[in-house]
Amino acid sequence: MERRVVVTGMGAITPIGNNVEEFWKGIKEGKCGIDEITQFDTTDYKVKLAAEVKNFSAEDHFDKRTAKRMDRFSQFAIVAAREAMKDSNITKENTDMNRVAAVIGTGIGGLATIEKDNRALVEKGPDRVSPMYIPMSIVNMAAGNVAIDLGIKGESVSMVTACATGTHSIGHGYHMIKHGYEDVVLAGGTEGSITPTGIAGFTNIKALTQETNKNRASIPFDKERSGFVMGEGAGIIVLEELEHAKARGAKIYAEIVGYGATSDAYHITSPSPDGEGAARAMQRAMNEANIKPEEVTYINAHGTSTHLNDAGETLAIKRALGEASKNVLVSSTKGNTGHLLGAAGGVEAIACIKAIENDFVPPTINYQVPDEECDLDVVPNQGRNVEVKYAMSNSLGFGGHNSSILFKKYENK
Repeated sequence: MERRVVVTGMGAITPIGNNVEEFWKGIKEGKCGIDEITQFDTTDYKVKLAAEVKNFSAEDHFDKRTAKRMDRFSQFAIVAAREAMKDSNITKENTDMNRVAAVIGTGIGGLATIEKDNRALVEKGPDRVSPMYIPMSIVNMAAGNVAIDLGIKGESVSMVTACATGTHSIGHGYHMIKHGYEDVVLAGGTEGSITPTGIAGFTNIKALTQETNKNRASIPFDKERSGFVMGEGAGIIVLEELEHAKARGAKIYAEIVGYGATSDAYHITSPSPDGEGAARAMQRAMNEANIKPEEVTYINAHGTSTHLNDAGETLAIKRALGEASKNVLVSSTKGNTGHLLGAAGGVEAIACIKAIENDFVPPTINYQVPDEECDLDVVPNQGRNVEVKYAMSNSLGFGGHNSSILFKKYENK
């Protein structure tokens, strides 16, 4: 028998706030988390801006030895997971931890660690590579470290689908509970790749903007958009089987009712220009939820601020929703946070859940020049106070990965 799945906890660390409350306040206020890169010297770099997490010290959250044995992406994952778990009030006294899973992915993994130890190898020889190099850099350690930290003993797995990672993780966790494999899943994504090779690599593939005005750098759906801005952070939510949540008196933020995932099978970096694959992901999510396109109030778009993504995603939404696309509200919060890569889907899912909880649709900030190719209602600059019953989050990744997750306002019936 299929089971209902609800959200009972949230945790976030982002460029506009280091917890969910600060993040959502920043969204409502139209805060931009983009600024000059501080993590390394950008003198020789064409790209000068990124959306860094501010005021974060690992030693505020871990003892010195533990902090040194984890890459930044794992640190972010644990901080967000702790917040989500505390918010949910799940404990070993009210929950069988053997039935709790961690599905937490990252797009790149421990890039800073890889860079550091490769320098040690080249400059000082193989004996100077850290014995912690492998466990700090490998992608699965986001989920692994969270499971160790919180005592999670169900499935622990890391999805890796580039910028679709966070949404795929939530979708996978949703199906694990829906079909009876787990009772609780911590799901989402994390990323810490604002590093010299990270910025250089994305610059040379012509994905990043070289704009120096932080308020005109990440401008989704704006005609003058010129590439995305690298971000970092983590977004993790607690998914729970409905009856399990009700039995322990949990606060329920929203219900997950649909998930869709497809592949473009088109190009290693460019999305399919007709939006066909992304449209099918949205349609699969709506079909699983058994709803009509006109019932979707809000779509948190992938909306990266690249020409190809925003134009293609506009076509995808039109293709998936048909006539209903004329009325749906579509915004991208990447003007606030930059593009968090593997963490984007987790953070943007939280934006959807908060939109439902508060009946408030986030704006697309710093929008100035309309683009005839992106002619949906992109909620420019000012959020909207409207009832949000269904909210969808889209994520698209290099390799042609498409994912959509559909949230619903919870109804006790």
